Amino acid sequence: MAIHSGSCPAPFSALNGFRLAGPDGSHPLHSVAIPELVTPYAGALAGEIRIDGPIVVGEAIRGHLLVAASRDIAARGAVLRLVGLRLVEQRRSEEHETGIGETRTSTTESWVEANGSLFETLPFTEPALPSSLRAGQTFECDILLPAPRLGPPAAHLGEAIVAWALEARWDVAMGEDAWVATALNVEQNPDLIRAGVGRQGGLSMLDAVSLAGGATIGVANAKPVRAGSVVRVTVTWPGAPDGNARIELHRRITAPNGVEGVLGSVAATGAALRAGFTADLGGLAAGSAPSFDGAGLENTYIIRVLIDRRLRADLAIERPIAVV
Repeated sequence: MAIHSGSCPAPFSALNGFRLAGPDGSHPLHSVAIPELVTPYAGALAGEIRIDGPIVVGEAIRGHLLVAASRDIAARGAVLRLVGLRLVEQRRSEEHETGIGETRTSTTESWVEANGSLFETLPFTEPALPSSLRAGQTFECDILLPAPRLGPPAAHLGEAIVAWALEARWDVAMGEDAWVATALNVEQNPDLIRAGVGRQGGLSMLDAVSLAGGATIGVANAKPVRAGSVVRVTVTWPGAPDGNARIELHRRITAPNGVEGVLGSVAATGAALRAGFTADLGGLAAGSAPSFDGAGLENTYIIRVLIDRRLRADLAIERPIAVV
């Protein structure tokens, strides 16, 4: 069997190879941290980009750039740029045939690999970078740049990653480009969700959502809900049939190899739901990926209420919640 690999474009190329692939049914990205993806410098440069303070969607990036040339660099141009990566796991398969004639046999090899593409490359003309550097020369400057205006935030979804990096790149003709780069932890902006930007606002921001048959699902937490919180849910379902019931917190992602996760669950009964039932749902761990849609991905959280019915399909109602 072949040794499989995945890849990402520079500067997210540090782990290109076998770390980004695995056998069928595996999730190679689960063991990958976003900062590991970034190659901090390459070509005839060394140095660093230091970031001061947190970065929030729609706000500012502050920091400092320091580079040192190991040999002469004569580039066509040099620029600071903000780059965004979409990295997703995908299932792959390949047919293999061995033998000849009547002894020929066919087998199918299946595996998972993760490959990335840049969904954003945003250059900045200020601060201006010198296109030429002499061997041993250093250059440094302060940085004040806009963060991604509408996102998406940086997020590790398990089976997919959205990553951001700030890069100072020297475009060298007929030679190897030189760069210095750093990963950016771009946080979701709660004000954007409150303003209804994207598909994460709307019903997810309501205290109570009315559903068919007079049912309501209420969330008492301040919204958007903070990761690490216990989610207090009140369900009133006048038409709920008798039977065992569950109130669950789900996370759903639109990734090719994504898995819907049940983060927390509390048992109830149909009778309790008819009377009105309040539950505290755990499972929303600190550091959980925020609600967002962008870069061809969507991460959503759902409160789902299910009633088991003998010899019949389960009955369910649900509402979204926004998480930051």
